[in-house]
Amino acid sequence: MTMYDIIYKKREGGELTKEEIDFFIEGYTRGDIPDYQASAFLMAVYFRGLTKKETFMLTDAMRYSGDNIDLSSISGIKVDKHSTGGVGDKTTLIVGPLAASCGVPIAKMSGRGLGFTGGTIDKLESISGYRTSVESQEFIDTVNSVGISVIGQTAHIAPADKKLYALRDVTATVDNMGLISGSIMSKKLASGSDAIVLDVKCGSGAFMKDFDSALKLADYMVEIGHSAGKKTAAFITDMAQPLGSAVGNALEVKEAINVLKGEGPEDITELSLQLSAYMVFLGEKAKTYEEAYQMVETNLKNLKGLEKFSQFVKAHGGNENIIYDFNLFPTAKIKVNVLANQEGYVETIHADDIGRAALALGAGRHKKEDKIDLSAGILLQKKMGDKVTVGDVIAEIHGNEDEKVKEAKAIIEKAYKVSKNKQIKQKLIKALIAYKNEKIY
Repeated sequence: MTMYDIIYKKREGGELTKEEIDFFIEGYTRGDIPDYQASAFLMAVYFRGLTKKETFMLTDAMRYSGDNIDLSSISGIKVDKHSTGGVGDKTTLIVGPLAASCGVPIAKMSGRGLGFTGGTIDKLESISGYRTSVESQEFIDTVNSVGISVIGQTAHIAPADKKLYALRDVTATVDNMGLISGSIMSKKLASGSDAIVLDVKCGSGAFMKDFDSALKLADYMVEIGHSAGKKTAAFITDMAQPLGSAVGNALEVKEAINVLKGEGPEDITELSLQLSAYMVFLGEKAKTYEEAYQMVETNLKNLKGLEKFSQFVKAHGGNENIIYDFNLFPTAKIKVNVLANQEGYVETIHADDIGRAALALGAGRHKKEDKIDLSAGILLQKKMGDKVTVGDVIAEIHGNEDEKVKEAKAIIEKAYKVSKNKQIKQKLIKALIAYKNEKIY
């Protein structure tokens, strides 16, 4: 078996065997297969595609290219949640504590963000003292004692995916359903949880721009999860506009805390309840999804979710007083309002443009070495369907450099479109692929 033969077979449309896929992943991870052959393989896959069988075998090979976390010493059904990412998406900070408050053990490894804003780990680092890197035993002990721990993903999780993604990024082969789903699920499976709830975003602020593509990706990932013996479900959710009001690391943590206080925006509150309810259902703490929803809704109202958030922040060395005193967060020196220049109703907020504005402020990173400004970001004061008059504040910019604030302001002004007619609000949750592979619209 040679790499040439594998490339040729895929280029001609053949279906690869497990041995051929393992040969490629093992060889490329070790450094025996050069980038130019791996690039040729990726391009062949991009044009010829992968069958679902090939996708699972590729996912499995990448999963076992590094460490697989053993969570067996944590009692109960461990449930993980993954979002494909979007502007203002801080749901992990809400659904994790809510599900944990209902007795579901949450042992979560998250990454840092590339693009618009930081990832969950970047957001957590806006909490003074919070340690995102801990030894594996402390990670497990925290879950057993508190019910939840969220730490940074180690370099030894799916190293093959890390190498391949870097190559895909520079060879225009990122946008392939099999490669995308394999990349996401190899890391989720290696992280060791028993069940997985996926939040697949679609819209201008998401990787998948349309519903059909998002549904196909969700279907691929759910099937991979099932094939690996994990109870897996996927929500398809709207990202035509930013989720919630806050975009930017410290601002998003504050908003997550407000949601747990019962004072958050309607859209992210409802999505968080739905996601955490499904986590409770898959964690078998409720017999039905409806019962699970009642449980998380109750724990939102009685502040048990907020209490759980405080407990896991303290367990990681963070200042738990942040839930009462937002002045403990990093604060931007400059605050500038963006004003409406016409009367009517907000028809569109291009989520990707709001994301670009946040990136311009320093809330995100272009490359992994970039330092994030944790205090920078945007607070949206008007969302789609809201009425505006001339001079109304539609957004508030938080930044630390005049030029960056000026650039962000110009982007935000173009991101908003106002019309005379009131718009019908988009449905936030567009579909659910239940863990028994039943599609619900």
